[in-house]
Amino acid sequence: MVPLDKLDQITRRFEFLEAKLSAGAAHGEIAVLSREYSGLKPVVAEIAAYRQALADLAEAEAMLADPEMKALAEEELPELRARIPEMEARLRIALLPKDAADARPAILEIRPGTGGEEAALFAADLLRMYQKFAESQGWSFEILEQQDSDLGGIRDVSAHIAGEGVFARLKFESGVHRVQRVPETEAGGRIHTSAATVAVLPEAEEVDLVIPASDIRIDTMRASGAGGQHVNTTDSAVRITHLPTGIIVTSAQKSQHRNREIAMQVLRARLFDLERARVDDARAADRKSQVGSGDRSERIRTYNFPQGRMTDHRINLTLYRLDAILQGDLTEVIDALVAHDQAEKLAEMEA
Repeated sequence: MVPLDKLDQITRRFEFLEAKLSAGAAHGEIAVLSREYSGLKPVVAEIAAYRQALADLAEAEAMLADPEMKALAEEELPELRARIPEMEARLRIALLPKDAADARPAILEIRPGTGGEEAALFAADLLRMYQKFAESQGWSFEILEQQDSDLGGIRDVSAHIAGEGVFARLKFESGVHRVQRVPETEAGGRIHTSAATVAVLPEAEEVDLVIPASDIRIDTMRASGAGGQHVNTTDSAVRITHLPTGIIVTSAQKSQHRNREIAMQVLRARLFDLERARVDDARAADRKSQVGSGDRSERIRTYNFPQGRMTDHRINLTLYRLDAILQGDLTEVIDALVAHDQAEKLAEMEA
């Protein structure tokens, strides 16, 4: 049985948020309150349906004492008794602690790791995979910065992805992705192992953190380098260095003003991600969960071309349809990761 006092608490919070938004919240509060309200809305709908089912069950059981209604009650009771445990299971998942960033857009960053040019080509494959998945979900996908390699691979790329539940669905993609295949540059037909690193960061808003002007150094320069996507002859490229952390972000679009916006957007996301990691470590230092750990150095997945398989090592999931996955068919993989994460959280709550 789901604790009813917990359901009452959630319903009261939802009603408070509804009243607050209707009355006109302060400008700085609207985005935060709206996100919480949107997150609670489906939960409150589940609570209402569950309460109605409990009321229907009580009414049907009371009808057993009425000879005229007993037959009808006996017909309804099996369905109600079967439906309520299913509703309780859905509610327990809905009541799991939410990641406050789940509803946010995301910054996707992909960089080649070990493997030289083959790793750069694999990074390009991953970029296409995520772009096609975003298209299938109806999300927007904007390349913020991209540096290409000589043979058509990618040395560095960042993209902005917006839509419903973007970070919630993509956050488990962070980590090292390994590929095993015969590279185009290999004449002897030998299988090589290469890797690329994926980072998925929740987009940070200006209200989330304040970056003092004294903490950053902004340099302008000309876009250059082999395969640079926006090579030009003006000093429009921007490099921002965050002095306390040493994080460096560059953007080389055609507009210097837009480059500053992009670089600050990515810098905010990286700093926000660092702060989230610090808070998570402090809150659950003993939690060993691999899924969602966000460890960029962790090998999370292998794409084996000769066998046509993809294996996610965190949940021991192996699928033999690599071509479809690289074409953006990631739904089964992501659903399995989300379900695994929910099962771990349920186990922790019930321990």
